[in-house]
Amino acid sequence: MILEVATINIKPGTNAEFETNLQAAQGVISQAKGYLGHQFHHCIEVPSRYVLLIRWASLEDHTEGFRSSNLFVEWRALIGPFFDGPPNVEHFSLKFEN
Repeated sequence: MILEVATINIKPGTNAEFETNLQAAQGVISQAKGYLGHQFHHCIEVPSRYVLLIRWASLEDHTEGFRSSNLFVEWRALIGPFFDGPPNVEHFSLKFEN
């Protein structure tokens, strides 16, 4: 399992619209091959910042499968207009869990 961590800064004052569109975008990404689930967090200190945690079966399911699919185009069309710069995206592998 791979964890994608995306830090997203949105244009100030667009939180309500962004979150509404994100609801729709969740239905899109959940159709992707290798998608295992996600969590979405809103920053307390910086109201225009969010962190999206997405679990993928493999790195390739995200970087090659999803990103090169029509689902990604649909996903980005829903939430991309709210971005204040490109998201910072990193991938992590689990080392241990308690």
